[in-house]
Amino acid sequence: MNSFELKKDEIFSNYGYSKNMVLSTSYRDKVTSRMMSVIIFDGEFYFQTDKNFRKYNQIKNNPIVSLCCDNISVEGICTELGKPLDNNRFIKLYEKYYNYSYQQYSSLQNERLFKVTPLYIQIWIYENAKPYIEILDFKSNEYRKTLYEC
Repeated sequence: MNSFELKKDEIFSNYGYSKNMVLSTSYRDKVTSRMMSVIIFDGEFYFQTDKNFRKYNQIKNNPIVSLCCDNISVEGICTELGKPLDNNRFIKLYEKYYNYSYQQYSSLQNERLFKVTPLYIQIWIYENAKPYIEILDFKSNEYRKTLYEC
C-alpha cells in the first residue's frame, strides 16, 4: 500500500463514523457555513438536510463544498443521493450517533441525503513542536507532508 492509501486509511479510522463538522457552500458569490452532523464511511462524508434550505439550493447550483473540524479541512464534490431512509448504512449510523436528529428529521418529506466525495484534504499537525501541513490529493492519489516555515 502506498503512502497516500496508508494516510487515507489512518485519517478515516481516526475520525470514526461520526463528526460534527462545518459545511461551507457557495453560489453567486454568497458563501455560507453551518454545523452539520456528519456520518463517515467508505472514505466519504454523508449528511442530511431539508431541500427548502439555502444550503440545498447552493449545493444544487455549485456542488463543490468544504467540510472542516479540528485540524482537518476537506474539499469535495457533493452529490444528492435521495431520501435518508432509503440508505440503510447511513440511517443505521445516523440513528446511532445522532438519535435526536434521526427521530426529528430523517423521515420528513423534504429531507435529502448528500455525500461528499473528497478531492483534497489538508491537515495541520505538530511534531516535536514544529508545524506541518499534510495534504491528501485525491485527484493524483498523492500524499505530501511539509514543514510550515514560520
